This record gives sequence, C-alpha cells and structure tokens, in this order.
Amino acid sequence: MNPRIAVLFGGRSGEHEVSIRSAASVISALDRDKYDVVPIAITKQGRWLPPAESVRLLPAGAREGLSTHTAVALTQEPGMVSGVDVVFPVLHGTFGEDGTVQGFLDLADVVYVGASVLGSAVGMDKDVMKRLFRERGLPTVDHIALPRRQRHERVSELESRFGYPLFVKPANLGSSVGISKARNRQELEKALDLAAEYDRKIIVETAVDGREIECAVLGNDSPEASVPGEIVPSREFYDYESKYEDDDSELLIPAPITSEQTKEVRRLAIAAFQAVECSGLARVDYFLDNSSGRILLNEVNTMPGFTSISMYPKLWEASGVPYPELIDRLIKLAQERHKDRQATKFIRSDSPRRDPRA
Repeated sequence: MNPRIAVLFGGRSGEHEVSIRSAASVISALDRDKYDVVPIAITKQGRWLPPAESVRLLPAGAREGLSTHTAVALTQEPGMVSGVDVVFPVLHGTFGEDGTVQGFLDLADVVYVGASVLGSAVGMDKDVMKRLFRERGLPTVDHIALPRRQRHERVSELESRFGYPLFVKPANLGSSVGISKARNRQELEKALDLAAEYDRKIIVETAVDGREIECAVLGNDSPEASVPGEIVPSREFYDYESKYEDDDSELLIPAPITSEQTKEVRRLAIAAFQAVECSGLARVDYFLDNSSGRILLNEVNTMPGFTSISMYPKLWEASGVPYPELIDRLIKLAQERHKDRQATKFIRSDSPRRDPRA
C-alpha cells in the first residue's frame, strides 16, 4: 500500500491564495504510483474541510487522481491520527508557517514536512530571525522592531536612524504582503498603518540599493545549498504582484555573480538555515549591495512558494533535482526527522510511579 500524503493548504492568512497555488503544484508533482494524495483545505475562517470539499478549492488541473473519499482523522492525541502517513503543510504565513500547525502535528506524533515549531516560529518572526543572525555574526540589514501602538510616536526616531527611503514590514508574514517602501514622512505613516493591519509587531529597516539574490536549502542535520538565483523585479521591489500576478519579473538561474560570491551565498544559506533551527527546506533571501558589494541576509522562508513560477523548485531543478524528486526527498527528510524525534525520551523511565487516585 502506498504511503498516504495529506497536503494541507489554504489557512487563516493573507497568503491563503498563494498557499492554494503552491499546493496545486505539489499535488501535481506527487507521483500517484508512489503515493496516495489526500487534499485537506483550511478556510480563511479556520475551518478544516474534508477531502471531498477540499478538492473544490483546487484548480481543475490538480484534482485528478486524488483520494477524496478517504476517511481522515486528525487529532492532537498520539496514535489517534488515521488515514494519513505524512502531512505536507503547504501553508504560508500565520497559522500555518509560524509553528502553530507544527505544534499540533507534534502533539499528534505525525510525520510532517518542513521545519519544527521552533524553526517555523523563528523563521516567521523577522525581528527574532535577524537577532539570531547577528548572534551568529552573519551580515544582515539594520532594522528596528516596534509595537504597532507606538508606530506614530516613533516616526522621528525612524527618520533619524535610517533616513529615506526605508522599508516597513509586518514582522510575521510573507509573500511581501503588507510591505511598503517609504520615501517621505507621509508615505512612512501610511506604510506603518498598512503593516499594523497584519501584525502587532512592525519591522522598519534601511532600504538597500542592491540586487535580490536567493538560495534554496534542503536537508536536516547536513543541509545542502542550491545554486543561487537572482530576481529582477518588474516593479520597484519584489512585491506580491511581482511574485504572483504578473510574468514580467525575471528569474536568473544561476545568478550572474562571481564564483566567490556564489560560494559565500551558499555558505550563508546553510549558516542561516542552522541559525534559526530549520529542517527539511528553506529559501534564503539576500541583498547584494551595489555600493559596498556586501552580501546581506534578508530572511529565511521555512515554507517557500511552490507555485509553477516559484524560485525554490526552480533553483533545485537547476541544481540537478527535478520537482518530483524534490518532493520525494522532502518526504524522506520528514520521515527521517520524525524517527529521530521518536528516539527522544519525554518521560523519565526511572521516575517513581504514583497512584493517579492520590
């Protein structure tokens, strides 16, 4: 009997639609001769749908050959999950990529693809992530984190620290949702208000005049880095529309950088992956500063986009790992990590037994 892979998608996030597109690509790439594929969607309101309803959220081309009549039980109690062997949480953003779903799956003692609770949570919080980069001595962009309630009273401080232009971001979101570039005070205040709609913590950082470089990482304890790629955005920066709604942005793979820069990008990718306790996969993003030539870490994405035009699978394809093989390796890495986790004692075997009625 083939392993049954539950592809989890949608979710309570500003990246709900992106998750559906990513899931459709993953589902299409899963070999039906190797796996039974069960779709499980989460609505924007947080309701988990059964497979027969979930399939309706997918584009028509991704609906073929799915196990939509499979009885699936997902519960937080170990040993009570049924109908699923591995969960592939193709969820982006809050309530999916931030450790919440990962915690639920850990409670259930089920195999799942991607980073654990810690890696997911740190990878989602851009402020904590950058602090860990600095603790490891890794080069990153200067930033300030502030609570949204303080956003307007600290405008002068931000102007004094960074000048213009600068970037404003929700601390916990991805796909460039809620991100703005501000060139003056009016745009800064508007950008702060937009970011505050998506998170209680806001990141403000200096705008780097540079090229956007990305590198993919695959592995657990011994991760590998792909060839780097470069994004030439169709707009002023690589925003949501550039990523998902137009085809004018260019993806240059491999990135047209020197061999020394390529080596450094790959070194930093693995160092960043390990700094935030990732496992399975991640995409690491950088700026190549035009004035200084420095390579600066921007962020790590623990569940990067898997759409047909996404950089992560394209980087691995250029590195000799085609999409179906990439999915196979991610599933094997999830099984490997789960087996390793099962070797951990969570209860002292030598602890004295107590009468539960006492």
